[in-house]
Amino acid sequence: MRRNRSGPVFSGSVFGCAALAGVLAVAGCAPAAAKTSATGPAAARGQTHIMVYSINSDGPYLRAVVSGAVGDYGPAVSVYPDGTVDPAHDSDLEINLTRGSFRLSIAAIDKKLVRAASREPIYPRTCSDFISVTAAAPIVAGSGTGSYRGISGSFTMTATVDEVTPKPCQSSTAFLWQVITLAGPGTVSVR
Repeated sequence: MRRNRSGPVFSGSVFGCAALAGVLAVAGCAPAAAKTSATGPAAARGQTHIMVYSINSDGPYLRAVVSGAVGDYGPAVSVYPDGTVDPAHDSDLEINLTRGSFRLSIAAIDKKLVRAASREPIYPRTCSDFISVTAAAPIVAGSGTGSYRGISGSFTMTATVDEVTPKPCQSSTAFLWQVITLAGPGTVSVR
């Protein structure tokens, strides 16, 4: 996910504007899929949609919205299995929601994104890029905390990058504007 053209590109090229629209449309109005108690949501199982996004940032810090069987929102960060920040975005994505957290394995989608980005600039006449790849992003076993302790399942994620770079675009590693989204449906179970 870093903006180094010779390495992973996921870093700033896949999480953005469509996510913002999704956040505005979903954040406050997703119906509760599970009953809640004083200690948090009851067990939930079913269809869930997740959107993680970044606007004008190649960094490891993102925003997330989850709707469906799980309805929550919060920051996200790309991390290595030991929990340290992963600026390359080639391992896990920790989703830190208001009622707990869990991780997604994003290694497979990052590899596809890096491969697709190796052909940049995609549109040399306009110095712009559009990249879209899809892969499975399973929930990392044992990663759930808080209300998401015991969560399991997987998402089919599409990573999308839209960006405009300065001219001459062939030699540029910067961008003028960029939106990165990682979004898709999945089936989850929270015990």
